[in-house]
Amino acid sequence: MPTTYFISDHHFGHKNIIDFENRPFADVDEMSEAMIAKWNAVVRKEDKVFHLGDFSFLNKERTQSIVSQLNGYKILIMGNHDRGRARTWWLDAGFDEVSEYPLIYMNFFFLSHEPMYMNKQMPYLNVHGHIHGQKYEGRQYYNVSVEQLDYTPVSFEQIRDSVVVDEEQA
Repeated sequence: MPTTYFISDHHFGHKNIIDFENRPFADVDEMSEAMIAKWNAVVRKEDKVFHLGDFSFLNKERTQSIVSQLNGYKILIMGNHDRGRARTWWLDAGFDEVSEYPLIYMNFFFLSHEPMYMNKQMPYLNVHGHIHGQKYEGRQYYNVSVEQLDYTPVSFEQIRDSVVVDEEQA
């Protein structure tokens, strides 16, 4: 049975992100190789991956090369660094689906690049990226930036199980 995964903020080809976020890579080539390997270590061909933005700073040909190496059916929710390119550019680069806007998944998970305002009465969990090594307080947010996940996509079940309260008594 296919699994659904989430991740964001790879910043493929972005040399300065290594220093900005203290990434443990010598250069962008090492970073790309490691992030592709970590993706493919968990994602199978039949799985689905929601990438929540800021995928690549590379040209289309080099971006296509990376996308083609990644397992799964890939859905991009465009981030602030992706918006300089049209939706069709990302489709041509190899994404199976591309959204310019946040999506609601399974009637409960609000998928966006940037964290969205969520109060305690809102019936959603905001799965987001954008803030890299930072975290928002509260059970309404789940940051899937690569820095939070050791550069490895996280499954829907892992997110669900970390936020849904188990009311069963021992």
